[in-house]
Amino acid sequence: MNRIDIAQELQGNAYPGRGIIIGRSPSGKYAVTAYFIMGRSENSRNRIFVEEGQGIRTEAFDPSKLTDPSLIIYAPVRVLGNKTIVTNGDQTDTIYEGMDKQLTFEQTLRSRTFEPDGPNFTPRISGIMHIENGTYNYAMSILKSNHGDPSSSNRYTFAYENPAAGEGHFIHTYQGDGNPLPSFEGEPKLVNVEDDIDAYTELLWKSLNEENKVSLFVRYIDIETQKYETRIINKNK
Repeated sequence: MNRIDIAQELQGNAYPGRGIIIGRSPSGKYAVTAYFIMGRSENSRNRIFVEEGQGIRTEAFDPSKLTDPSLIIYAPVRVLGNKTIVTNGDQTDTIYEGMDKQLTFEQTLRSRTFEPDGPNFTPRISGIMHIENGTYNYAMSILKSNHGDPSSSNRYTFAYENPAAGEGHFIHTYQGDGNPLPSFEGEPKLVNVEDDIDAYTELLWKSLNEENKVSLFVRYIDIETQKYETRIINKNK
């Protein structure tokens, strides 16, 4: 698989929806993840990321304008010991609770499927980062309808052991804008990662479509010490 430039990839897609990037910094020192949300409706755009414990959650920027919280208010990031969970919905909690009971990442998601928002049937995308004794690996998942058929679910898991420095993988909900919105296809895209958290955060935020972008979360975790730095940017301020 050829590595693509993440800035060009984002600039070339006005509406990738929600996206997860997981990888390793060029120096090899940091485990890297990013999660962004976009929106077309007033309800989807009326959101911000806020820190909650070691993770984050979404909340309404203007509570008076919140109409349906069911698919837009959730905890995208939670931390369970040496595992960091990143998803685009409340399956974060499903993964957290399942892995706390010794289920695997893939097993936890067997109880979930795509979102009930026909005709889009938005895929559920998830990632898990595991850092232990100086080693690092991660996995990503997508649960999607079978070409828009809500009676048929397709489940894909991609695992990356000892990921290469400077490489990341990018998965997102939609191929692009449309009505209905076309679901992501194929395996996660191989993309570049940077050593500097501020530079990478700025690169991602500037590359997202100005009209549709809502919030961005970026975290760098030191693989040796498990100490981390986080950056959050919200369009609503």
